[in-house]
Amino acid sequence: MPDALWQVLDLPGVYWAILAAFVAGIVRGFSGFGTALIYLPVAAQVMPPIWAVITLTVMDVFGPLPAARGAWRACHRRDLGRLLLATMVAVPFGVLVLRVTDPAIYRYAISLIALAMLGLLISGFRYRGTVSPRGVYGIGGGAGFLGGVAGLPGPVVILFYMASPHGPAVIRANTLLYLWGFDVLLLATLGLQGVLEVGAIWLGIVLIPPSIAGIALGTAIFNPERERLYRRVAYLVIAVSAISGLPFWTS
Repeated sequence: MPDALWQVLDLPGVYWAILAAFVAGIVRGFSGFGTALIYLPVAAQVMPPIWAVITLTVMDVFGPLPAARGAWRACHRRDLGRLLLATMVAVPFGVLVLRVTDPAIYRYAISLIALAMLGLLISGFRYRGTVSPRGVYGIGGGAGFLGGVAGLPGPVVILFYMASPHGPAVIRANTLLYLWGFDVLLLATLGLQGVLEVGAIWLGIVLIPPSIAGIALGTAIFNPERERLYRRVAYLVIAVSAISGLPFWTS
């Protein structure tokens, strides 16, 4: 077993990150969302911000692959291309900000973004305007920058891209493929900027099995008749994770 792998397993608090990946997987399995919102606030407590983003990306990059072929058939390829093109331009700027962000500020940002997203989900807010092709570029750019800074590209796409005239199947497919494409672009950007650390990659690989196990468990226990209950549980777990990540608890 590589020495780098042993070293990451000896990191203080690493098992909290493993537990967070497992719990985030369970929530994703029965609710379809929440991985980053649950994992990042916990991970940011036990590792540097850049490691939190790298481990999440490595852990998450394999998840959509089984559904990718079906999503490719259903997606709106022009919109997907616009999103990814704008993201490719914006991600490097977000990563540059991430690299110089103080860990305490990052923890505040992640927790507050998660709580804001949670508030919007609970409120049922949806953008009601129209999204033009130019607007899709803007959404892709905003999601790419936020993803580079915080590892959270999803909120921008989910909250505003759903205002498009496309049906649910197309929106789901575009969102799935976009988030996978974002992961690939982010890993490439981190590599080009020389901050894709071997230890963080190994830790991300370590987190893949608990994440997949959590997703499998969450999927197995899902019952469509209790969807509202599962969603409430997801909201509660996100809230606990976000609040626990606020730095003032340890100051």
